Amino acid sequence: MLPAIRVHGKRGRSPVNWNRRTVAVVLAGYCAFLQLYATQPLLPMLTGVFHAGRDAVNLTVSMASLGVAVSAPFCGILADKIGRRTVIVWSAFLLAASGLAAAGAKTLAGLIVFRFLQGVFTPGVFAVTVAYINDEWRESGAGRAIAAYVSGTVSGGFSGRILSGLIAARGSWPPVFVALGGLTLVLAFVIAAWLPPERGEPSGRERSEIPGWRSVSAHLRNGPLVTTFAVGFCVLFSLVAIFTYVTFHLAAPPYSLRPAALGLIFCAYLAGVVVTPLAGRAIDRFGHRPTLAVAITVSIAGVAITLAGSLWAIALGLAVCCTGVFSAQASASAFIGEAAEQDRGLAVGLYATFYYLGGSAGAAAPGPFYSWGRWPACAAFIACVQVVTILIALLWWKPAGTKYPYAGKSISA
Repeated sequence: MLPAIRVHGKRGRSPVNWNRRTVAVVLAGYCAFLQLYATQPLLPMLTGVFHAGRDAVNLTVSMASLGVAVSAPFCGILADKIGRRTVIVWSAFLLAASGLAAAGAKTLAGLIVFRFLQGVFTPGVFAVTVAYINDEWRESGAGRAIAAYVSGTVSGGFSGRILSGLIAARGSWPPVFVALGGLTLVLAFVIAAWLPPERGEPSGRERSEIPGWRSVSAHLRNGPLVTTFAVGFCVLFSLVAIFTYVTFHLAAPPYSLRPAALGLIFCAYLAGVVVTPLAGRAIDRFGHRPTLAVAITVSIAGVAITLAGSLWAIALGLAVCCTGVFSAQASASAFIGEAAEQDRGLAVGLYATFYYLGGSAGAAAPGPFYSWGRWPACAAFIACVQVVTILIALLWWKPAGTKYPYAGKSISA
């Protein structure tokens, strides 16, 4: 646990407890991912409940990711204008409300609409918290703080999936959203109480001068930043693809797992909780590129292990894969602070757009490979995407300390 260091913010603000600040950002990460992929263990069940095909129920995953991708840049702009803490707290409450509302959906189309709304509210927590960390820990320890936050996202993703499977084992899916929405509501109150305002919060005049679409254009001309967006796309693509299609693989013979057992496969996420903080130390010591290259290589090895066939081998492979993917995500998130020193809230919002577009694509693009060659063909396709991820980082990311074309410049009208 971090020491209880108390520092005074600007303009006479009350002291900030660093223990609570750290816990608050970890809980924010937990909230962001608690419900986002909660339908993954339910996919085989939903095909029967709604008499729908695999591609139709997959929309409960891909539309949530699409909602994130659509709203992420706007959340970044909004956070730069009105303050990061404000956006994080309100988004957490809206996530809780949309989750509780999803429990009342009567049709698959209605459930998909609420899933899309959950995605829309997610970047206000996910993306803005990363920007908050990059600002508040800028002087030291940003890599470790990001890793702690990613551990929170890992824990949330794990909890949402396993609770979803266990609750649905009673034979119904609406209680899943009642439970997860209620838990999110409780955590939203904790975040509101413990997350301190930004110590470098801009004044009203400064906020009014924060650019919008001109900043977007400048970020999209920043080569290292754009390649970071591409890396994020590939990282979530591979994670969503693995855990979406392995669910269908394990629900089919010879495994024939039910929702509760399918939820338990997400215990693999716990490996990421343990290993990701080590990735933070590796980022601070060795740099972003080496850490990401090693992490994705480990993930590819995990995908290969799942091909062994036995249930235990698949579980081990998923755990190994998770450690690599989550470490890569920590590296990519931390690299945003290196590549974009202005309008970082917007930069992280754009990163989240590409990241979740990758997640949306990961729920759909491997479908033809799964139909053609089942899990082996799907796994081979995912491994190819991960190789591309390594190549992007090694070829276009620059070592720490490199002067980027747009980093450090003021982008204004």
